[in-house]
Amino acid sequence: MTTPEPVDNAPAPLVELDAVSKYYGNIRALEGVSLTVHAGEVSCVLGDNGAGKSTLIKIIAGLHQHDAGSFRIEGEEARLSNPRDALDRGIATVYQDLAVVPLMPVWRNFFLGSEPTRGTGPFKRLDVDRMRRTTRAELLRMGIDLRDVDQPIGTLSGGERQCVAIARAVHFGAKVLVLDEPTAALGVKQSGVVLKYVAAARDAGLGVVLITHNPHHAYLVGDRFVLLKRGTMAGSHLRSEIGLDELTRQMAGGSELDELSHELERAQGE
Repeated sequence: MTTPEPVDNAPAPLVELDAVSKYYGNIRALEGVSLTVHAGEVSCVLGDNGAGKSTLIKIIAGLHQHDAGSFRIEGEEARLSNPRDALDRGIATVYQDLAVVPLMPVWRNFFLGSEPTRGTGPFKRLDVDRMRRTTRAELLRMGIDLRDVDQPIGTLSGGERQCVAIARAVHFGAKVLVLDEPTAALGVKQSGVVLKYVAAARDAGLGVVLITHNPHHAYLVGDRFVLLKRGTMAGSHLRSEIGLDELTRQMAGGSELDELSHELERAQGE
């Protein structure tokens, strides 16, 4: 009697890119890039300017389609036509230049484009009370205690605005949260605030894609690390496989950095 093969009941990754490539004419923006995003994990994509991070975001967010390779959402092959397709599949992207209306209150920005209404016909109007209550409750659920949801969102710090955007994505049912350099323009304290809410989104069961050029920020919250260089993969590691020093070294160029150090030492010795 043969023993049955063990069945792998592990859920499929929320998003999986396998050897994905993207070309603009003769220009190679991405080639052979792979990325796996699981529920309750943070997958960090690291790279300098021009490494291909923006192109990768655009493919996941439905702005651009890949030219080669495989893009799967919860195990199913996908080819997104536009950002609405991505949202409908549970993928929300928060860009570095947040799409907010600075003079509108926090609650209005929270529901921008998805405003609940009450009444019918000529009596139909925005359900302002519900939006205020929901905004306050959802922010509190993520650990964000704003003084007043009626204040213009432009009066919040950059870190607080990022956190509102994260809470909004969670409220509207995102399964995957893609964050484009959320700490790039922030100081140390505000970066810490944002990373705290990235961890909160992960703990809420979302799969988070954190795009960054800062290995220190990535290592604080990351479970997986993909390093990009000139549109290709320079490395892919689980947190258990790599320390911060080595991640920083690879991010900075590794052998290229060593070679530069030797050249500088020779120059000083001459």
